[in-house]
Amino acid sequence: MTQVPLERQIAATLRRVRRATGVSLAFAGEVLDSRQVRLSFFDGPNVGAMRGVELRPGHGLGGKVAALSRTIALNDYLATPLITHHYDRLISAEGLRAMVATPVIVERATVAVVYGAFRDTQVIGDRIQDAVTAEARALEQRLAVAAATENTLADPADACEAHRLRERIRDTYSDLRALAARTDDPETRAAILRAGRRLLDDDADPPPVMLTPRECDIVAHAARGLSNRRIGEALGLTTGTVKSYMKSAMNKLGASTRHEAVISARRTGQIP
Repeated sequence: MTQVPLERQIAATLRRVRRATGVSLAFAGEVLDSRQVRLSFFDGPNVGAMRGVELRPGHGLGGKVAALSRTIALNDYLATPLITHHYDRLISAEGLRAMVATPVIVERATVAVVYGAFRDTQVIGDRIQDAVTAEARALEQRLAVAAATENTLADPADACEAHRLRERIRDTYSDLRALAARTDDPETRAAILRAGRRLLDDDADPPPVMLTPRECDIVAHAARGLSNRRIGEALGLTTGTVKSYMKSAMNKLGASTRHEAVISARRTGQIP
């Protein structure tokens, strides 16, 4: 696993963890060859007490999560009997109490641990745990794609597998957009769209202009090579409406063809 993409991907994941959960601090550590977890990534106010600390295998929350390869939530880090307390001084310095951590697993190996922490004791329920775990799973998928892409120069078979994986991600994204369009419940629709956004490229260039959600739907389906008629069937729209949205998206993206619109939307991270 190369360091640069891991840094970018983890930074984006931590931003999303804080937005989704409201934790006081989101942070992460990379698992080293020695199986220690080095805490290097932080999102949220902190005094720096934990930065660069390497957790011994099995010790503290992160060391245990990395060793067991499973999510663990603690309502009070300093009082729990579930972990060793080698790092209580650092946790106290940051004023952290309730905490959840989950492993990031790529190719059957734990490569990182993602945390969400509050500065008070509280019960970390399913909503918080599920949100942190979901972001870790999305990170796993992005890192797997990055790893497969890196290997393309070494092995043509890996290049084919990377291409198939990217296509599956793109198909899944457009399927989620279509499912959201057919769902009447606002909360369910919002959850589906959030899941779809986790498949987008966090490292894409900032878009000069944003497509509307419906324009994204159209372009995402066009990326699969679907005709206007089939896009309309998938989204419950008339062919004329699909054409209108596609024309608007092309104008915004400065594209003269559907293919150019797809490339531009991918480059700016608006579709995967």
